[in-house]
Amino acid sequence: MAQKPNHDLFTPVLQEVVGEAGMVDYEKLVSNREPLRNYLNELITHPPKEDWKKEEVLAYWINTYNAFTLKLIADNYPVKSIRDIKSPWEQKIIPYKGQNISLNHVEHQILRTMNEPRIHFAINCASISCPVLADEAYLAENLNEQLDNATRNFLNDTSRNLISKNSLQLSKIFKWFKKDFTAKGDLTDFLNTYTEIVLTPDTPIKYLEYNWDLNEQ
Repeated sequence: MAQKPNHDLFTPVLQEVVGEAGMVDYEKLVSNREPLRNYLNELITHPPKEDWKKEEVLAYWINTYNAFTLKLIADNYPVKSIRDIKSPWEQKIIPYKGQNISLNHVEHQILRTMNEPRIHFAINCASISCPVLADEAYLAENLNEQLDNATRNFLNDTSRNLISKNSLQLSKIFKWFKKDFTAKGDLTDFLNTYTEIVLTPDTPIKYLEYNWDLNEQ
């Protein structure tokens, strides 16, 4: 059986730089880049194989997205927003199968094709309005629980979503990727799985402004 990457290498990196509120100490990351570099090499040298389980593939690409986003910010630091970097999501910075691919490729061509909408709350685009960056790596054996927790935490975070019985003020993530959340029903069907408030399809929805400022501690 092909060797799998050791995602446990990523957890100490995250615990070193991710604060309690999910904000990132990029100065600390820049000052000690070797641990992240080691983990990126682990990802590059152990790409997914055809015999991997879906959970293994998802964990690999979620961690890859988050780790290379950290690298992108560190390589361009200091910045006030990831959008200050030229074409941040189109840059081909991820070595894979003899070529380089972009963060957009990972998100849209790989992760979104795997029919797992909860990935939107696990990948972090280094911005205030994004779901927070977890302080641990995603692991295949814990993935379902980790994705559930990430989704529930994001939905119940009142700085990112305001949910009541009579109105929904939601992150634009739900607008941009509505197709992903409604593949098996109405958007409120998805939301009801993770909120204690019972919502109906006719609950009015407003989308909140998205804050692209850097999620810096």
